[in-house]
Amino acid sequence: MNNDKFIISGGGTGGHIYPAIAIANAIKEKLPNAEILFIGALGKMEMEKVPQAGYKIIGLPIQGIQRKLTLSNLLFPIKLIKSISLARAIIKEFKPTVCIGVGGYASGPLIYAASILKIPILIQEQNSYAGLTNKWLAKKAMKFCVAYNDMDKFFPKEKIVFTGNPVRRDIVLSYKKKEIGIEFFKLDPQKKTVLILGGSLGSKTINESIEEGLDKLISEGLQVIWQTGKNYYSVIKDRFILKEENLNMKIFPFIAEMDLAYAVADIIISRAGALSVSEICIVSKPAIFIPSPNVAEDHQTKNAKALINENAALLVTDIESKSDLINKILSLSKDEKLQKQLADNIEKLARPDAAEQIADEILLLNKIKIP
Repeated sequence: MNNDKFIISGGGTGGHIYPAIAIANAIKEKLPNAEILFIGALGKMEMEKVPQAGYKIIGLPIQGIQRKLTLSNLLFPIKLIKSISLARAIIKEFKPTVCIGVGGYASGPLIYAASILKIPILIQEQNSYAGLTNKWLAKKAMKFCVAYNDMDKFFPKEKIVFTGNPVRRDIVLSYKKKEIGIEFFKLDPQKKTVLILGGSLGSKTINESIEEGLDKLISEGLQVIWQTGKNYYSVIKDRFILKEENLNMKIFPFIAEMDLAYAVADIIISRAGALSVSEICIVSKPAIFIPSPNVAEDHQTKNAKALINENAALLVTDIESKSDLINKILSLSKDEKLQKQLADNIEKLARPDAAEQIADEILLLNKIKIP
């Protein structure tokens, strides 16, 4: 009988899923015979991405709370109760030694059920402002792995371990892959490359800003890799298809080969989700962040300002993006001294061994029995 069994719960966005997979991989490196089960939300992207990474996942009918009164919100208590009941049944059958929550509403029912059943709990908080689910579960966990300072305003200080956010191993090793990336994206190695990221679904603000200024970027000799997000890809592709054939411009709905994209990037334009920030610290490239204003407690601005305060990145607000972003990109592309300064400073904030540290903390809990 295997006594090393772990459940990892969370999801809803790539920002929760990919760190969870990185943690699972780190556990498997340390305990090759460990059994790992994921719990996610039915219909969300973890139900596809986790099996692709080689792990089993079970979906719960849990949903997030909308900011306005909707029928979905009225159904929330019913789905929550049902999800907690299902989570209890899963725990009783699987018999995990530790349960790990990585945030997002998908983690709530499992972690709550684990606390009732006296299973040791570790919570990983990725943002500088704790998410609603993790705050709700704060009294249930034995350990909190965080990526920002001053998190004791959310969690008990004596239970906090500063680990940074876990990042996939292929991204940690991206610095070795520039030549491969240039060939993969069919780029001109003599030109600077701007990598534009708006998240898996895309950013309307970033996309509109790039659309308006793309000709200016190209005319200044830059080449562009543009992840539009799946919601915007078809329209943008139709508008720029002729230009893409003739210019150094590559448009994608989603980039699976992010290690190669980071490897070839000279400047990165990105939202300031916790995963994006952590990855850009790891690859140590000059970056301009445009925090999304449509997130709880404006946590993306807080994430970005943690870097700005260390002179490790530049900031353009969402409302200023259309007027300022293109000029900021062009100015940075011509300022080699500032590029090096930003890259050097952001590298100091990187935590390439975060997944391994979190796995170590999980293994410390692995033999604990809660009375």
